[in-house]
Amino acid sequence: MNDILLPALITHFKLNYTQATLIQFTFYSTYIIFPIPIAWMIHKFGYRISLLVALLTSSLGCILFMPARFLDSYPIVLMAIFIISAGITVINVAANPFITLLGDPEGAHIRMNFVQVFSRIGYASTPLIATALIYNYAGEIRFHFPYLLLAVLIMIIGTLIYFSKMPAMKADAGDKFSVSGIFKASIRYPHLVFGIVAMFFYVGAEACTAGFFIPYLKTVLGFTETQAARYLTLYYIFAAVMGLAAVVILRYIKAFRLVGIFGLVMIICYLICILTNTGINGYILASLGLFISIMFPTIFSLAIEDIGSFAGRGSALLNFAIVGGSVFPPLQGIIADDFGVNISYLVPCFCFMVITIYAFFLTKQPLIKRNFSFIK
Repeated sequence: MNDILLPALITHFKLNYTQATLIQFTFYSTYIIFPIPIAWMIHKFGYRISLLVALLTSSLGCILFMPARFLDSYPIVLMAIFIISAGITVINVAANPFITLLGDPEGAHIRMNFVQVFSRIGYASTPLIATALIYNYAGEIRFHFPYLLLAVLIMIIGTLIYFSKMPAMKADAGDKFSVSGIFKASIRYPHLVFGIVAMFFYVGAEACTAGFFIPYLKTVLGFTETQAARYLTLYYIFAAVMGLAAVVILRYIKAFRLVGIFGLVMIICYLICILTNTGINGYILASLGLFISIMFPTIFSLAIEDIGSFAGRGSALLNFAIVGGSVFPPLQGIIADDFGVNISYLVPCFCFMVITIYAFFLTKQPLIKRNFSFIK
């Protein structure tokens, strides 16, 4: 929704790109505030209660879009996004390790990518549906409307979970929760620490890529809002297709190699979009969805590979890294205002250079073996 909301609010509130990126800054800033409290909540109450709290929080944030629209207030919009994101942070901290724990550890990479297929289907359907809901038949902007529908849908999902038999999976009674202990214990897993760094750059790159997708097509290629939304839909369709294909591909190619290869291809695609302006740039930008699709679930599962019962707390640390989504878009916005949207794509391009280095050299099974004997 943020990818559709950003260009709509630029028009409605007459924002520049730097101001508009406060949407991403607000959305992703929750990941620096809440992961540890959420890890405590999961430890104390289990996964099921945590997910119910997440859905209730997100639905309240969606409802807040109503006063934001009728008071015509951008700060209230940002407050609503912050509350929605707080709920989504709980989902990320709770659901992702839950997925890796439910089954054979060897299949964790495949399970994570399979689950992400459903997310990508949601992403693929959002641009056209959200654009149709935000803009009425007269072209007027009603940015609150899709969020009210989302509030209802989220409440329905929460009700289904409440009456389901989903296991709580609380921590053992003797397992004590310690904030300092989380950080100290993480040092025992160097691939987790490097994975946190990679996740920071990845989420920043994804937020930049999708957030400036429509502005790139409109300002650089001269597309209309509707045309640009179709290409964004194609981007997410590609992501959904590759996410499903990755379930098979990961049976034959090591996860770290796939992340590295896809990272190299993305760098090339970014450079083409930055340096050229041709009739196929829209398709090249959309093709990024093919390669970005496997990044979050695979980096996540690579980072918590073989860390056992520390997975829940490792997940909390990984979710700190999602704050990268609030760091890089404002940098891209500043560059876009000063040098153009096409040049601003140097930001996600640099991020994927870091991710590619991580994939090939800093995972648990890198191409070149590392020696961490100095870590006790």
